[in-house]
Amino acid sequence: MKNVNDYKIRKIAPDDYLGLHKVYFLTWLDTYPNKDFDITADDIKYKYEQRLLPDKIAEYKKKILEKKKSEINLLVEYQENIIALCKASKNIDSNELHAIYVLPEHQGKGVGVLLWRELYKTLDSNKNTFVNVVSYNKKAIGFYKKLGFEIVGDIFFDERFKMRNGSIFPELRMIKKSQKL
Repeated sequence: MKNVNDYKIRKIAPDDYLGLHKVYFLTWLDTYPNKDFDITADDIKYKYEQRLLPDKIAEYKKKILEKKKSEINLLVEYQENIIALCKASKNIDSNELHAIYVLPEHQGKGVGVLLWRELYKTLDSNKNTFVNVVSYNKKAIGFYKKLGFEIVGDIFFDERFKMRNGSIFPELRMIKKSQKL
């Protein structure tokens, strides 16, 4: 890993949208195409092209601006470029990790762990933390296991992640148990 001081972690702001879009797009393109589940690069490209339409950009910027108090949205900058992001929420009974994405060329360098540690400071350690992971994303599953997460439950399909061709990502639920004694 480069020097920790080379990375800047901060809250996400509306003007970060295009940089965040780049992280999502390049990470999805690198990670999710899968012949067995008919997840194609073209479907991913289409999904993210739609997010660059002017009305969608305005909508996403508004969502960032109007985030709920229970939401935590952080990013990592390196040499003034956004290279990673995470999103989580504190719920009544648990924490929910929605995403940790690191640009492919920065993966395996400790950026994700650095981001997780910063995020975890803001979560309630007395509550379990859950994350859904695409079942064939072995790299992410391994990453979360190193952070103390365990797989719980069977594979499921969430309609929100339906691709243009009708394919849906198979997901696993993982849990990091609370620090309660």
